[in-house]
Amino acid sequence: MPDTTPLRDSFDQQLKRFRWSSRLSITPRILAVNILPLALLGGGVFYLDGYRKQLLAERYKMARIEVQITAEALAGASRQRQEALMVQIGKEQRMRLRMFDAEGRLWADSFALAEPAFTFDDPSDDPLSQDMSRMLDRVFDRIVGAPPIPDYIEPAVANADAWPELKRAREAGLSQIQLRDAPDGSPVINAAAPVGLNGATLLTTRNALDITLAVREARTTLVIAVLMALVGSILLSLYMARTIVQPLRTLASAAIRVRQGRDRGVEVPRLPERRDEIGVLARAVSDMTNTLRQRIDAVDHFAADVAHEIKNPLASLRSALESLPKVSDPELRAQLTAIAAHDVRRIDRLVSEISEASRIDAELSRATFEPIDLAELVRAIVGARENRAENDGRAIALDLPRTGAPVSGVPIRLERVVENLLDNAVSFSPPEGTITVRVQRSGKTVELSVCDEGPGIPEEAREKVFRRFHSERPDAEDFGNHSGLGLAIARTIAEAHDGSLVALGRDNGEPGACLLLTLPQRTIDRV
Repeated sequence: MPDTTPLRDSFDQQLKRFRWSSRLSITPRILAVNILPLALLGGGVFYLDGYRKQLLAERYKMARIEVQITAEALAGASRQRQEALMVQIGKEQRMRLRMFDAEGRLWADSFALAEPAFTFDDPSDDPLSQDMSRMLDRVFDRIVGAPPIPDYIEPAVANADAWPELKRAREAGLSQIQLRDAPDGSPVINAAAPVGLNGATLLTTRNALDITLAVREARTTLVIAVLMALVGSILLSLYMARTIVQPLRTLASAAIRVRQGRDRGVEVPRLPERRDEIGVLARAVSDMTNTLRQRIDAVDHFAADVAHEIKNPLASLRSALESLPKVSDPELRAQLTAIAAHDVRRIDRLVSEISEASRIDAELSRATFEPIDLAELVRAIVGARENRAENDGRAIALDLPRTGAPVSGVPIRLERVVENLLDNAVSFSPPEGTITVRVQRSGKTVELSVCDEGPGIPEEAREKVFRRFHSERPDAEDFGNHSGLGLAIARTIAEAHDGSLVALGRDNGEPGACLLLTLPQRTIDRV
């Protein structure tokens, strides 16, 4: 079998030449493909108009020179010599010469003295192709806005006054040019000039059929070029359609497989080599698919975590209730009843926290953000907690700016963040310890830090504390008093406010942890 490798290599090289097109936006490519034939046609039409005007201008010069030279030759000749010159010049130059005396009467005509040098074609006898050519001539004239040309009509009376160019030449004493339209659509150039000093005038008539033929030939070339451009445009359109449709089909196929969920390994192509709208769409769909998968995975993990967290107190509650009928000791029965009540409260707390965690994103996406002074909000929350004795004897040291700390957000949600951070600090702070709460501006952001004097958070565990149901609590704290969702909820609220929440160590190197909330210092209106 013949080796087809060179052919494949050549084809691949041709495709690589077109690869640059995928870097352009689709809009300029579509415009380029569709405008090319139209631009060629429009430019060709005006080129033909200029070409015809150039040919006519050259013929005007030639006609003016011819009539002047002929008039000078006839001025000093006898009548017999004049007639001979008119016949000779008419045959050689294929034109008609007529002389008029001072009274404007025709007294010599080369067509009457000899056989006519040319004749006008009768349009009624022409084939259909000639009719089509004349129709195209008129269409082109209308497109370019060519001025109307008077028809060439032989006057009924052979008198000089019937020809305006003769009248102007006699009055001005200078040669005159007049363009007329022959019955077959070809240009007729009349040139008039005075002969001698006795008032005689000369009129030459030339049927410039070659100009019409030259223009029509150029027009045929233009039509061929436009047709070739049209064919090229169609081929490029098909190629471009293929470069658009094929990746769209690939994206659609991948999206269908992702929707059906038959293969978790399905990857939506990102088309990194494309820099046009198709590439942007591919990467957006790929990112959206990855985000959806992450959300689905998060929901699955969350459901599993919820089942695990609820299962533990339910098992304890079940054990207590099953053991209660078998126990007759009042003290032991009271302990079992207390365990059951504690498990019920724990389940209630879990359900409440889980419900709030699951609806925070939806609520904040529809909420309207309000201007808030974070410093005043913190001051009010700390004061309310002290009034309710919720700090378990821990002192709260406030460091707030005098000028305030304006942010935008949902007040009740930002209050929940501050409450959760304070609850966490109270849980880990030693008795009689001090919790430092600082609010400050930093560039275009506002920072809130809550630092305790507890054992601190190891650097490798500082992200784990924000996971849902993370429940590493102090040893002295009663089991089940916290759901492990507080910091996870706080970070969710912070990110919904275009902010962040991270865990750090204390700046002075002392034991303890700092939770840093950062919010943008701007107003965001959301509906």
